[in-house]
Amino acid sequence: QVQVAESGGGLVQAGGSLRLSCVVSGRTMGTYAMGWFRQAPGKEREFVAGINWHGGNTNYNDSLKGRFTISREDAKNTVYLQMNALIPEDTAVYYCAAPQSRYYYGSRWQDYDYWGQGTQVTVSS
Repeated sequence: QVQVAESGGGLVQAGGSLRLSCVVSGRTMGTYAMGWFRQAPGKEREFVAGINWHGGNTNYNDSLKGRFTISREDAKNTVYLQMNALIPEDTAVYYCAAPQSRYYYGSRWQDYDYWGQGTQVTVSS
């Protein structure tokens, strides 16, 4: 069974940085794409970034491109989300997700089958 676990969230001041980690077990992560999503209180789940199975291609929410970077380290079964220049609007629970299809790293949350519990990111002004 595939399990996904995020870590690295916390409280940070505006302008600061955080790096989130996502460890995948129960699957050889290196053969699958991965994605990051977020959900703020009272808002819908939002796509943040995706990365293909070998890390050569990435996909970003256009509004976040340039500040957020997704990467992967298959030897550690880990996907990262580096977040820079954080603003209060980035406050949300951040989720890592694994798709059923090894090739999918798009923005539709419905196409991801395995989700972590989420990690809270709070950006203070």
